[in-house]
Amino acid sequence: MNELVINTEYVTLGQVLKMTDTISSGGMAKWFLSEHEVYVNGEVEDRRGRKLRNGDMINIPGVGRFRIVDKNGEK
Repeated sequence: MNELVINTEYVTLGQVLKMTDTISSGGMAKWFLSEHEVYVNGEVEDRRGRKLRNGDMINIPGVGRFRIVDKNGEK
């Protein structure tokens, strides 16, 4: 599992898709989520604006599994 380190209170699912190179631009997030299943904390999520915070787990099948970690590395 990979860690995505953030230095803000949250990131959106669309930002995570871009950070993980799943999509090349933020505009592709809506399309990607309509065509592919993405799991947040074990549940299918299709909202690109979903706020992800420290400790959230994201599974993008075919890309990888990621955990959001704040800048201090706290879990």
